[in-house]
Order: sequence, then C-alpha cells, then structure tokens
Amino acid sequence: MINSKVIYQSPSPRGRVGVGLSLNRVGVGLLLLLLLFSCTSRRQPQRRETFKTLTVNKITPVKDQGRSSLCWVYAMLATIESDRLMQGDSVNLSPDYVARLMLADQTEAHYISQGRVKITTRGVAPMLLQLLDRYGVVPYDSYMSTDCNYNVLERKLTRLANTAIGRRTGIEALRSQTTALLDASQRPVPVHIWMYRMEYSPQEMANSVCRTSDYTAFTSFTHEPFNRRIVLSVPDNRAGCSFLNIPLDALVSRVKQTLKRGLSVCWEGDISEPGFSFAAGTATLSVHSGEVTQQQRQREFESFRTTDDHCMEIIGLATGPDHRLYFICKNSWGKNNPYRGLMYMSEDYFRMKTIAVVMKTRLP
Repeated sequence: MINSKVIYQSPSPRGRVGVGLSLNRVGVGLLLLLLLFSCTSRRQPQRRETFKTLTVNKITPVKDQGRSSLCWVYAMLATIESDRLMQGDSVNLSPDYVARLMLADQTEAHYISQGRVKITTRGVAPMLLQLLDRYGVVPYDSYMSTDCNYNVLERKLTRLANTAIGRRTGIEALRSQTTALLDASQRPVPVHIWMYRMEYSPQEMANSVCRTSDYTAFTSFTHEPFNRRIVLSVPDNRAGCSFLNIPLDALVSRVKQTLKRGLSVCWEGDISEPGFSFAAGTATLSVHSGEVTQQQRQREFESFRTTDDHCMEIIGLATGPDHRLYFICKNSWGKNNPYRGLMYMSEDYFRMKTIAVVMKTRLP
C-alpha cells in the first residue's frame, strides 16, 4: 500500500444474544469449550510438515485480530485484498475502521431498542460486504488499533448505552459520548485519504477496490432446497445474510476452480475439532476415513458437532505428506506457527466442517 496522507475527524456514529448460565458442571464445560475453540484460539507452534504447493495467490501481510471476534472482517477483507493483488493492484485494508463504525451504529441501536440490540463484534463473512457499502473502507496504515481490546470495548459501550437509556440522554448526546469513548479506545477515524495524488473518501475507496455485487456467498445443507438463496440460521448471522445453497460436490468444485483462476475464497466454519491446530498449522479430521458425503456433513451440522466458529481466507491448493489435497489458508492469529500464520486444511475437513464460503463470481 502506498503511504497515504490522512485527515482525521470524529465521525457521527450510527447497528448473538447471550444466554445466562449458572456455573454448574454444564456451564463450566461450555465456558471451557468457548475458551478453547473460539475464533481466537491458539497454542505454541509445533514442527513443520512438508507440503507441495499446487497453486497459491498473492496475499497482504498476515495480521492478528487480537482480543476480538472480528475473524470474519479480517478474512473477507483479506480475500478482497488478494483478488486485487492478483490483478496487479496494491491494497491493504483496515478491519478496525469497519469495526469502529459498526460498533457505533450498534450502540445507537442498543439505545433506541432499549437494550434489545446487542453490541458485539461477532458476525458472518457476507456482513462485511454490507458494511463496505455502508461505511466504505480506509487503508490499513491509515487506521490501526493494534492494542484495542474489543471485548472490553463492547462492555464499555454497553454500559454507556445502558446509562443513556436510564437517563433518557437522547441520540445526539449519545453520539457525542460514543465518539469520545471510541476515540479514547482507538483513534479518530480518517474521512479523507490521498493516494496517487488523488483524494478519496472511505466510500470512494471501497468502490475503487471492490464491487460487492461481484461476490456470492455459498453454503450446502439438505434441510433447505438446493439452488436457492437461503438465510442461514446460525447465531452470528445477525444481519440475515443469504447464501446460495448448492450440493457439496458442486461447492468443493467451485472453490477449487476459483483458486485455480487466481482468486481467493473466504471460508467460514468449525474449528472445534481436535484436528484443527493453529500450533501445528493444520486442520484435519482425526477420526474419519473416506470421502465425506453430503449426508454425513448434514448429520454433523444437525447434531451441533459442526458449529460456526471462525473465518479464514483460502489462498491456494497443496498436496500434503499423506499425498492428500489441502487448502492453503491465511489465518488472522499472527505468525506464531510453523507456516508464519498460514494453515493447511485437508479436503475432508473442508467437506465436513465448512459452514459457508464467499467468493468472486462476476469477473471483470
């Protein structure tokens, strides 16, 4: 990304419901699972296996989502960045900018709904496309908040909005208080950026790097009709995003062909399997043999053994030491693993544990 000159100005802010659990055995067990298998799980790196790359796309530097649930923002932006890089354009985009404006909107919505709208950084990958249309985007080096603890920030914004509800503060006063809190927790956001001696607003920059209508979200489940758009009822699909539901074999084939064309894929799925290890840099099914079928996949989903946990960018294909096919993934947990932040996901893991993918389907 070319160094950009920025004007800072405080913007006017604009929108999973948790269930309380007593700390009995079930509650403690669930809490441990969440700690172990959240989208920020990571352990110490292990030894490096040898993979043979078949095809791989260009990527921007591996990032670290830190103390947040923003994997879906990082992964979808990374997918857009790689698609632009493969076209010869240099682009590196800010997850923090999108997150900030989303949280500001949620704070106002929490106030207006008297607490019914929750303030959270959780979401699904297609939500990022909606947010780009609404807020635009800015370069990564123009708006970084590397030390921001989003979990703490969510709680602070919730307390702020609840106090405003109790005092009937009003929207304008709440906006001012929200902006001050976000500025203190992060920094004022840029509203104009200069690149290549041209001035861009965030909306203009988003339009220059991505036509969101070029991207399609896909899924594959038999409880809904195939070849139709469906709204997945996973907890983090708070915006009611729709997905084109297609057979599993067609989904896998589309992803492979997209990667071979030099385009990346945003992956969303389950990381609660023992075979998913950032420390090892691999995601494999530990107790499955043979090709995963549509019916097996559906059973895992309906019995809640496949859950919507995490998002990554798929950037290529490789063969592993076991001579099987693997998808090369760019994660957002930093570089502290054998592959400097990349991971290798086996094809059977992809077939069983994918919730959805988003990829470019309309080419220039």
